[in-house]
Amino acid sequence: MSIELGHFALILAFALACVSTVVGYAFWRGAGRTTQFVQQAAVMQFLLIAAAFAALVYAFVTSDFSLKLAYDNSHSLQPLIYKITGVWGNHEGSVLLWILILVGFGAAVAMFGRNLPKELLTLVLATQSLLVAAFSGFALFTSNAFLRLDPPPMEGHDLNPILQDIGLAIHPPLLYTGYVGFSICFSFAIAALISGRIDAAWARWVRPWTLLSWCFLTLGIAMGSYWAYYELGWGGWWFWDPVENASFMPWLAGTALLHSALVMEKRNALKIWTIFLSIITFSLSLLGTFLVRSGVLTSVHTFASDPTRGMVILALLAAFIGGAFILFALRASSLRTGGLFAPISREGALILNNLFLATGLAAVLIGTLYPLLLDAIAGKTISVGAPFFNLTFGTLMAPLLVLIPFGPFLAWKRGDLVAVVQRLGGAVAVTLLVTLVVFILSGAQFSLAPLGLLLGFWVGFGAIAELVDRIKLGRIAPLESWNRLKGLPRTAFSTALAHFGMGFTVIGIVATSAWQGELITTMAPGQTAQLSGYSVVFNGTTDAGGPNYDAQRASFTITDPHGGVRQSAAERRTFTASRQQTTEADIQTYGLSQLYLQLGEAGDGNTSVVRLWYKPFVTMIWLGAVIMALGGFLSLSDRRLRVGAPKRKARQPMAEPAE
Repeated sequence: MSIELGHFALILAFALACVSTVVGYAFWRGAGRTTQFVQQAAVMQFLLIAAAFAALVYAFVTSDFSLKLAYDNSHSLQPLIYKITGVWGNHEGSVLLWILILVGFGAAVAMFGRNLPKELLTLVLATQSLLVAAFSGFALFTSNAFLRLDPPPMEGHDLNPILQDIGLAIHPPLLYTGYVGFSICFSFAIAALISGRIDAAWARWVRPWTLLSWCFLTLGIAMGSYWAYYELGWGGWWFWDPVENASFMPWLAGTALLHSALVMEKRNALKIWTIFLSIITFSLSLLGTFLVRSGVLTSVHTFASDPTRGMVILALLAAFIGGAFILFALRASSLRTGGLFAPISREGALILNNLFLATGLAAVLIGTLYPLLLDAIAGKTISVGAPFFNLTFGTLMAPLLVLIPFGPFLAWKRGDLVAVVQRLGGAVAVTLLVTLVVFILSGAQFSLAPLGLLLGFWVGFGAIAELVDRIKLGRIAPLESWNRLKGLPRTAFSTALAHFGMGFTVIGIVATSAWQGELITTMAPGQTAQLSGYSVVFNGTTDAGGPNYDAQRASFTITDPHGGVRQSAAERRTFTASRQQTTEADIQTYGLSQLYLQLGEAGDGNTSVVRLWYKPFVTMIWLGAVIMALGGFLSLSDRRLRVGAPKRKARQPMAEPAE
């Protein structure tokens, strides 16, 4: 019964979204009751979709295999956590999760955006309802998650073993929140183009939603990278897989949008460019949805999907992106350009930042789509892999990393580049010194690694230098500097944190890529392997098992270069229902570095193939992403950046004159 109720709730949400779209677009002028209706409709859509999603979760948790989706993606022996995550470990369930997050953002705008201009709020919620109507219709007519089986089977097929991991509980919700959150920016852009209202206040309303989405997308990409790193057993953290690129492209566009909206908010400039980025960022999110679900890609990330679904998604993609850009072309010429500024200024630095990000985005987009288009048009199959992306994207990002520390030091409207260089002198000296020390300690071998480290240290120390300069450390009394530090707005710390996190990630990428060690060997019990100063003794294998799998477990004794000893174990699992095999690597963390062990195929006699990787400073890659996201969340906590426009304080009555 709960399944039918969930299905009915989804149908009601679809109908309500259609009505809200028509009413909102038809009667947005004058607002009043229309605004109240679309607000209530947005909240009701969220409640209905939440009920539909809860019905799916209940069916999975109770192993109700009369639900076809549960039969295809669950098993009674699965641990509870994997029964729940199995809800979105498939096409139909993940679409419903996508819609749940979409209506969640719409409800949030309805509740927290009450102080927005009513006409603008009406148009924003009408656009959100249009998106809900389109994707809930897609879920109902081509991806129905509520199909029944009669008679119900006794047991399910089991969830894909690779997805039976805690990463499925974290990565998709984070990534979808980032993807879908940019729909708010898209809706604000459409509302601005229709109403003609676009000014600094508009940017102030958009930027918190952009920042929130960017933070979740950053965490989602980082979690996906780490999940692939430890679960797939290949020891890599990024492969330039087309689906990885599909999540990375909205992140690049969203980063550019953040900086562009900042210029618009502070200087009322870059209006047309900010609107364009608002549209393109969500368009890239939709493109990622198409790539994952259309069947045009063969990837560990994609869901098997029939061509009909792919064509429907392509039609939705064309309708939303095409319609948005047609509206943009018709209305952009009526927008005023805004304030003027000198090339050497903070605005100029942010524009240069946008140009590098946009060019890098274009390189990733071309490298991702060109093989697909060539195959579709000419029938030729080519592969564009890591060498292309590393060369093109890395070359484009190097100047951007040089530029990052200069931006916060430049004044708005007109800056003094010479004075900024002088104020960054300390950061330059420390960067060169630390890079030189690392270069000598690493063996003084000339390569691109020292240059990469130089850029990473430069961005990190430049972020610290910004705070040091603002509190005048060393130029005034220490207590006064401390008081200035406590008085800085949270946005100052958030900018420094985000830039420092970027430098942290760059250092991790360079160090891991340049100095990692790898060893693939066949070992018998009692044999020892040496890698990067670590001694690994293979103790042998034993049979083990879990709730829904059997396993062969290999134990190791690891001695690190300083004499510390640890016990380690890696597994090869065979799942009971599907008989599929997976590898469970063991990862030992030493400071910021990791030793990665994977048990391979069995050899002759008692031997087994063992793969070892030493990953120096690899954790800095993901810690840097977390630091960047923390910087964004810290900025959101600043009262001046709360979602929506600040309410005006009531005017205080004048004090009575003293008699």
